[in-house]
Amino acid sequence: MSTQEIADQYKEALRYMDNAKEILRTKAAKKDGAYQDAKYVRMACGTAYNAVLIALDAYFEKKGKKIHGKSNNVNADDYRRALNDDRKMLNHYNDTWTNLHCAGYYKGTLSFKVIAQGMEAADAIINAIRPAD
Repeated sequence: MSTQEIADQYKEALRYMDNAKEILRTKAAKKDGAYQDAKYVRMACGTAYNAVLIALDAYFEKKGKKIHGKSNNVNADDYRRALNDDRKMLNHYNDTWTNLHCAGYYKGTLSFKVIAQGMEAADAIINAIRPAD
């Protein structure tokens, strides 16, 4: 993957994250430390987690790594194995998996704190592929 393609993936991941944050800000209605509408929390968390996957794919290309697994059937354990030698990124990935994918998307948690922690980890992963200015 060329530098330009990684830059394009970075922009795409940012676009997804911007959309997820906009959904949370405008539709999920935060009140007293919790979101009020699980439908929009799920939508935002799914979008943010997809941004992470886009960024991780570019990150692996940048590092010259391959994700083991079938090309269309990669799962969380495949990402974890690929990140095994990079504890910081692995921790960020685990935070996004737990807080955005599991708690936010599947369970529809309304906890602002849980979602915010996942979004921070997602931003860290996306920033790891940020092109040099």
